[in-house]
Amino acid sequence: MDAEEARQELGRLRASIDNLDAALVSLLAERFKCTEQVGRLKARAGMPPADPDREAVQIERLRALSESSGLDPEFAEKILNLIIAEVIQNHHQFLDAEA
Repeated sequence: MDAEEARQELGRLRASIDNLDAALVSLLAERFKCTEQVGRLKARAGMPPADPDREAVQIERLRALSESSGLDPEFAEKILNLIIAEVIQNHHQFLDAEA
């Protein structure tokens, strides 16, 4: 493969990465719309923002999905923990707004 062929292949691969990044952002936005509804519902019902049992189940589920997809489960868990932390922070805001 010469340098020009490598540049073309690199461009093709980067375009795919860019498309996947856009899809990830869109999926995260949809996920947070759902978790916002959950947070508002929990706030109205006086439920705590965090649900450690649910979080543990989700982490195990995501780890299994990661393993079957060839993704490092440790990496996937780190990402999910980051998302969960943001969701809980948002849920606290809804709880404060209801108070």
